[in-house]
This record gives sequence, structure tokens and C-alpha cells, in this order.
Amino acid sequence: MYETISSADPARLDDAAIARIASGLLDRTLPKAQWTHAAHFAAALWLLRWQRNFHAPRDMPDIIRRYNVATGGVNSDSEGYHETITQASLRAAAAALAAAPGQPLATVLADLLASPYGRSDWLLAHWSRDQLFSTAARREWLAPDIAPLPF
Repeated sequence: MYETISSADPARLDDAAIARIASGLLDRTLPKAQWTHAAHFAAALWLLRWQRNFHAPRDMPDIIRRYNVATGGVNSDSEGYHETITQASLRAAAAALAAAPGQPLATVLADLLASPYGRSDWLLAHWSRDQLFSTAARREWLAPDIAPLPF
């Protein structure tokens, strides 16, 4: 039912596969092993484009927290939901959508994953490792301490 998705094979995904990933996140049936960096972006793109009344900064944190718990994870000071990473990634996804109006989500996702944001370590160009992986950054938005986000 779910395609394995990684930043190495985003071209395999079509818009229907992206919708299934978002649906699996929302109904908490997406296998935990499928909740990859690329899947985070796929779900975010779909939600930003298609979910009525979705306000990403407000709604995504609880969606992810509930998903984590449903798949056997926890949301603590050391694992699970991470506010700064989530909010920065949502900004990257929103910028990718804005730069490609009307494009299929599969195209937007492939382009996003082929960009520097497709690397799971892209945030370290903007945050020091110590700040990004701090308890404070996990709990709340912390502004970049190295370079501002371009969006």
C-alpha cells in the first residue's frame, strides 16, 4: 500500500502516492519505517495544498505528535516531535509550493528533494548542531544562529 520513499528515489512517487502518505500520517496508519525525510516533505506538501483549514504552523505539531505515539514512539525532550525542525521544514515546503504554482506535487517534491533541502542535514547550514539539537529547539521555535532561512 505504501511506497518506500527516500530522497534517493523521489521520482518514483506520483501525486496519488503522496496523497496516500499524507493520509497515512493523518489516520496514523503510515508504517513508522516509511516516515522518512522525504515522506515528511511529501505529507507537508499535500497538506499545504489540499487540506482545508490547515494552518501548518499550528496544526502540524499535533499531527506529528499523535502519529509518533500511535506508531510506538514518544515525544520527549530527546526524541519524537521537534518544533524547530518541523517549522523550518514547513517553511521550506511552503516556499517550494509557492515557487511552482500549478505543478504536480510529485514534481514539486522531486525538485525539493533534489535541492539542498533534500538533504537531511540541510538545517545545519542555518543552525549550529548544539542549538538545533537542544531541548529548547525541540520544545519551541528557535531562530537560526548561523544564517537566516531564505524564505
